Amino acid sequence: LDLPKHAINDVVKGLAYQMLESSSFVTPKTPIAVASFVNLEDLESTNWLGNQLQENFVHELQMHGMVVVDFKTTGHIRVTENGDYVFTRDWKELPERQIIDYVVTGTMMEQETGIIVNARMIGMQSRVVVATAQSFIPKWVVGEEVTKNENVRIKDGMIIRTSEMLAEDERAVRIQQ
Repeated sequence: LDLPKHAINDVVKGLAYQMLESSSFVTPKTPIAVASFVNLEDLESTNWLGNQLQENFVHELQMHGMVVVDFKTTGHIRVTENGDYVFTRDWKELPERQIIDYVVTGTMMEQETGIIVNARMIGMQSRVVVATAQSFIPKWVVGEEVTKNENVRIKDGMIIRTSEMLAEDERAVRIQQ
């Protein structure tokens, strides 16, 4: 079965629109971060879909004129034989403090016919939920192996990557001003 082009993107477009319609506190000057969407069962695990939802939300919010803080950016470029990198999932490489007023995240719950996605925007200090959105992703959109955690997955011609982005033992050059 061929997947429709950008099916997950369309779901996130709808979620972002719902969320921005219902948010009263957020302005285009409000710094927002987007975290991985997590499995509802334990709230501490994700998969390729949770990371893809995060990436799509970064795009959608920025397209709507929001200030999106990419907290996984190191502030330097790591040049290696395999590529040049500015992202990391190693918290020790990231700034200790970042200006983030709100965070967008959510949960995923697998059903027999697909996945229920609940998104929310939360005040970082107040922990108040200021906006919500809900959608359903049919199983035929994401395939059978939703929870399979692979480093790289190709879906509809797009590369979707998960947690392991940089090997720590590679030789790297730190570029600074």
